[in-house]
This record gives sequence, C-alpha cells and structure tokens, in this order.
Amino acid sequence: MKKYSRLLISLLILIFLLVSKSVFSFIDESYFRDDSTLGIIKHALFIASVSWIIIETLRLFKIRLLKRYDISSEDNLKSRKLHTQINLLQKVIVFIIILTAIGLILLSIESIRKIGVGIFASAGVVGIIIGLSAQKIVGALLAGIQIAITQPFRVDDAVVVENEWGWIEEINLTYIVVRIWDKRRLVLPTTYFLEKPFQNWTRTTADIIGSVFIYTDYRISFDALRKELTRLLESTDLWDGDVNVLQVTDSKESSLEIRILVSAKNSPTAWDLRVFIREKMIEFIQKNYPESLPRTRVVLEDKFKEGKVKG
Repeated sequence: MKKYSRLLISLLILIFLLVSKSVFSFIDESYFRDDSTLGIIKHALFIASVSWIIIETLRLFKIRLLKRYDISSEDNLKSRKLHTQINLLQKVIVFIIILTAIGLILLSIESIRKIGVGIFASAGVVGIIIGLSAQKIVGALLAGIQIAITQPFRVDDAVVVENEWGWIEEINLTYIVVRIWDKRRLVLPTTYFLEKPFQNWTRTTADIIGSVFIYTDYRISFDALRKELTRLLESTDLWDGDVNVLQVTDSKESSLEIRILVSAKNSPTAWDLRVFIREKMIEFIQKNYPESLPRTRVVLEDKFKEGKVKG
C-alpha cells in the first residue's frame, strides 16, 4: 500500500481540482477565468497533478515489470540488460514529462507565454541552453540516452575504470555510479564512458578467466606444478571446471615467469580463486622445491691462478 500512496495523493488532487469549480460555484465566476490568479494556479495544479499521475503510474509499471527479472541470480545477463534499458527509459520519459508540464504551465501565463512556446521548439531549447553555457548538460543527457540504446555496459557489470575495479551500481541520465570493491563509490559523467576506454569484464557473459603469475628458478619441475594446479582446482568450488592452464611465458637471466590461467563463474569468484591458487602454489614450491625459488647468482672467479701472480 505504501508504494501506491503517492499515486493516490496525486489522484485526490486531480479529483479535487475537477470538482472544485462546481463545489465553489458560489464564488464569483471571474475568479476562475484563465487569466485570473486563481485560474492560473488551478491550471498549473491541474497540469502538475496529471504529470505526477503519469510519472507515478510509470514508476509502478516499472517496479512490477522488473520484479520478473532478478539481477541477483547467477545467470542474470538478460535481467541486467532489461533493468538498464527500462530504468534509463523511465528517466528519459520523466524528463520529457516534466519539461512538457513546465512548458504548459508557462503557456497559461500571458506575460511569459513566449518562454513556454520556446520550450516546445527544439531550436529554442538549444538556444536557451547554449545561452546559459550548459552544453555539457545536454551532452550528458544525450550520452545517457545513447548508453541506454547501445548498452556498452549494464547494471551490475564488472568494470575497470580509472584503474579501479568495481561494479556498475547506478546508471542515470547525467552520471554513472561505480561501486568499488572496497565499498567506495566512483561517480563519473555519462560522457566519460563514450570518450574514454574502460574494461567491461561481463559484457557478454558473467564467467571470466583469471591469471596468476609466479616467478621461479630454472630448476623447477613444470609437470609437478601442473599436477598440483589440477589438484588444487579440483579441491575447490571456486573453479567452474573450464580453464586450467600453466605455461612458461617468459625467461629472464635470473628467473622464469610462469602464468596460470583459471576460470570462474563471475569476477568476484575469479578474484578469490586467483588468490587461493597463488597462495597454495607458493606453499607447494616452498615445501617441495625450496631450491627453485627465485635466486640471484653471483660467480666469483679466482684471478690468482698459478703462474699469473708473482710472490
């Protein structure tokens, strides 16, 4: 019942306005002329209440529709797509309704009717905004609409932005909120995501491949490492059973670079899996191949060889 309270209030206001003229018929008719103060106020309240009813009806429709699509489930790609589109579409429609209502109210006031007419003319809108040096606001609004259509990301997508890893928490017309892994919030204008590159880890699917790098000495046994990696992956529920790869990706003068690739059902699980594998593989090397930990070799040659040094 609580979620319908605002809609009920707006309906009551509209009903009151519709019957007020007959209820207060004893008042002089001149009070309700369109150019009278009371007439202007009544007209403005009527437009505002109708707009309010439309906005509240739209909000309730959105809530009922999105209840069918749970974004907390594992396979939530379709749900996140619909949540993003519907939420942004609602914001665009609400913006248009409010702009239209303001224009209609201004039309009812003779002295500023030209301003109301100008709001309905696209050229007038652009002229007013440019005159107020608010081009960035328009750019942000258009960027929000473009994001709703093209969807380079969706609500709850895992992204890397400004060297920060987190999830898309809110998508608004003028700004995007990214929930960082440490619970901070990164707020960026919508234009940022159209002008600068960013990483989307869950663009087409939630599952992801994680990498772990380990550096060892040349004497390490790769077969032993691969067997241990397989054993560790099969012992944990963090692994989705898909990717299990261990490769030597680089060799330097003092150590080898070993890259491990593992897969998980989503990015948070992949992070936990990478940490688990890194810790356990290092422990395995420490216990079983301590001589294969990275070393720095120094060779000292004896220059005082027999027959080259005078006594």
